[in-house]
Amino acid sequence: MPRLNLLYANDEPGAYPKSWYADTAPALPAFPALEEDRTADVCVVGGGYTGLSAALQLAEAGLDVVLLEAQRVGFGASGRNGGQLGSGQRVTQDSLEPLVGKDHARHLWAMGQDAKALVKSLIERHAIECDLVPGVVWTGSTQAEVDDLHAYASHLDTVYGYRHMETLDAKACMALCPSPDYRGGIVDWDAAHLHPLKLALGLARAAETAGVHIHERSAVSEIIEGNPARVVTTSGTISARHVVLACNGYMGSLNPRVAAHVMPINNFIVATEPLGDRVNTVLTQNVAVADSKFVVNYFRLTLDGRLLFGGGESYGYRFPSDIAATVRKPMSRIFPHLADVPITHAWGGTLAITMKRLPYLARVGPNILSASGYSGHGVGTATHAGQLMAQAILGESAGFDTMARIPTTPFPGGARLRSPLLALAMTWYALRDRLGI
Repeated sequence: MPRLNLLYANDEPGAYPKSWYADTAPALPAFPALEEDRTADVCVVGGGYTGLSAALQLAEAGLDVVLLEAQRVGFGASGRNGGQLGSGQRVTQDSLEPLVGKDHARHLWAMGQDAKALVKSLIERHAIECDLVPGVVWTGSTQAEVDDLHAYASHLDTVYGYRHMETLDAKACMALCPSPDYRGGIVDWDAAHLHPLKLALGLARAAETAGVHIHERSAVSEIIEGNPARVVTTSGTISARHVVLACNGYMGSLNPRVAAHVMPINNFIVATEPLGDRVNTVLTQNVAVADSKFVVNYFRLTLDGRLLFGGGESYGYRFPSDIAATVRKPMSRIFPHLADVPITHAWGGTLAITMKRLPYLARVGPNILSASGYSGHGVGTATHAGQLMAQAILGESAGFDTMARIPTTPFPGGARLRSPLLALAMTWYALRDRLGI
């Protein structure tokens, strides 16, 4: 897979996408490109949540850290996502327990909670203004889905002592989210939503203040293993005792082992014009929503009363030519009364998934750590993964090792066939969603 295709196939070099996030985040001056050969204790590759979190912690511990970003910090999924800070892992606990065993599942739940708490603490400690608001709703479109959600809330309460869930019957769900598609759900009041690009830029400011040397427009073409390892760009090379790979959906062929386990996919979001008096026909409280569709629909309101709605996926290199039309289809099914509302912004983003929808953390070289594949749960998990890699470099590897023990399965067919095989499977699941089975 040609790495540069993913980095530049859908975006202008050195520019953020034309998103509502980019239009409303305070601009951060560009960091210089790497134009020298130098040494460092740690070279971090990737300027999203994972890389910024790792670099920040390592610099605060006194290490000399260089961070290389091919585009702009927060350029990828970190600055484009739905902004939901969820609890636990991407996979529910009742699914994790048979997969990894109850003891390991408990550890993973605790680590998911640590991830959520870490993001909140970083926002507070570094005074990051990113519109953090509590409350994430999971909705069901059938009674069976609602029953499963209610049972899951009870399971978290009984087994994990998690008492932040509120169950919603059909009437309560309609009062909160007046969509004819939903029959009930649950609210996680300890989960939250935020402005993702403001968070990424805030972490970049904190990392720079801590002493991290950030270089944008510095795409890595090769990593040469050794002690030190050498991280090569077109205009400079970093020789480092440790390397952190934090590329997620933009890893490409930089590391074949990661590429076999982590696959990039595209997801899309739109922002409507301010809804004015119609905001209460979407949500009556300032919460975020994710539904039970296999290809998840997710949405929330902005501070100025727009609907941010995410939906639709693709598995090739290119975004669709009309992203607004792609997202309007699921948006109109959820909110048919908004079928004709003007859309002011439409953008896509490349994230990364794994076969089991759990993050892939691995030691891919004697002094090279990698974390990616957050599968749509990256606001907390990616930030935490950066911290775990930093801790491992500093000699405390228990957390990293716990995540690295998650059973992993490479995608079938290798890099050439994984995308068409996944697209075929997703077409089937999308049909099930439409048929309600």
